[in-house]
Amino acid sequence: MFDLILTIFSFIVVLGVLVFFHELGHYLVARRNGIVVEEFGLGFPPRAVKLFRYDGTDFTLNWLPFGGFARMKGEDAGDMTPGSFNAASRGARAATLLAGPAMNFLLAVVLFAASVMSGAPVPTGAPRLDAVSPAAAALGLQPGDIVLDYDGVAIRVPLFDEGALHVMSQGPTENTKQLQVWRNGAPVRLSANSLNEVWNAVRSSQYTPVLMTQITGVAADSPAQRVGLQPGDLVYAVDGVEVTFEKPLNQLVSERLGQEIVLTIVRNGEWMNIAVTPRVEPPPGQGALGVQISTVNRMANMELLPALWDGVVNTASYAMLVLQLPVLLIEGRISPEDAQVSGPVGIAQMVGGAMSATIDTGFWFPILRLSAVLSAALAITNLLPLPALDGGRLLFILVEAIRGKRISPEREGLIHMIGFALLLGLMLLITVRDLSSTPQTIDWARLMGQ
Repeated sequence: MFDLILTIFSFIVVLGVLVFFHELGHYLVARRNGIVVEEFGLGFPPRAVKLFRYDGTDFTLNWLPFGGFARMKGEDAGDMTPGSFNAASRGARAATLLAGPAMNFLLAVVLFAASVMSGAPVPTGAPRLDAVSPAAAALGLQPGDIVLDYDGVAIRVPLFDEGALHVMSQGPTENTKQLQVWRNGAPVRLSANSLNEVWNAVRSSQYTPVLMTQITGVAADSPAQRVGLQPGDLVYAVDGVEVTFEKPLNQLVSERLGQEIVLTIVRNGEWMNIAVTPRVEPPPGQGALGVQISTVNRMANMELLPALWDGVVNTASYAMLVLQLPVLLIEGRISPEDAQVSGPVGIAQMVGGAMSATIDTGFWFPILRLSAVLSAALAITNLLPLPALDGGRLLFILVEAIRGKRISPEREGLIHMIGFALLLGLMLLITVRDLSSTPQTIDWARLMGQ
């Protein structure tokens, strides 16, 4: 029961915020262009209460808590009187329509940035020191050392963008002030005054991330199972060759198919060598060893300016992915099941899962990240050239600009009304499908390395 209440509440809040900013964009640009906004409503009618009136606009709270609206004078009628939407210039109408999606794109940038500032999962490795700084040498660290943990807190560094990302400390603190490293095939313990001292020593040195690949699953009757490989094993090397970002495990194994290889792994802090022979022709769906692998993710945060740029990049990347989706489907690079559109029920399930993960882990990343994606999706959806959407209205303005004459506002309004009815029907079909299908879930805890 709690999960259902949490899902409904979080969905209403997230959707309300996204739609509020969308309609705020319409409202601000409409007013700037002299278009009268008769009502700015949170939720959909029937009206619950009129909150206040400001500069000719009624601000209201409505009973249906899904979204909101900015109702402009004469928006869907033949009203050509001063202050109406239809009486405004083409540029004013186009700017007003574009303002809603633009505000959602801007909100997506902010939310993406907030998600990485508060802590986001990144693939990491343990630093193998290539050259030591004076700060590292003062701790007794030497070139070739693999820095493992301090006071029981694992020392992990990002596989890339280490200048902008700072891995957050995770793990129990033992207060032993001991730094554990791996040196020449044996564990070594050193003394350090604080975790910050260790981080400064590592970050000021030159290093290569290792121990970056973990086994997450072992297939039955596979070479991996027969030699005792287990989920959770960290793979360090193949025949003495370190597994790194440039030399991933799959590549090193594929170069030795049918030959016995020696995997150097770490299991629960213990190093061991395991001999195994990768198959030349594995069964469908299995690799040569019969293991599932993933990177070792840890939470890392980013400072403001790099985070904002990351927000811009992520928003643009998501928009490009959506635009490329038809091509990817035709080429078979994405299955129709993976490209399915979610309705209110499916989105509510995802939002509820993200909020639960935020509460369980204490990290804001799940709900912020999903909200950013939904904001960008709302912007792109509204720009589609379909009647009743902002993109459909922009299409009429484009036709008007090309032919030098506008389509009758009454006729345009009728088309948008029909389009809105069709969109509601499509939404109903999607909702029925969402109710009858398996809920869409994201394993946030695994993604964040929790």
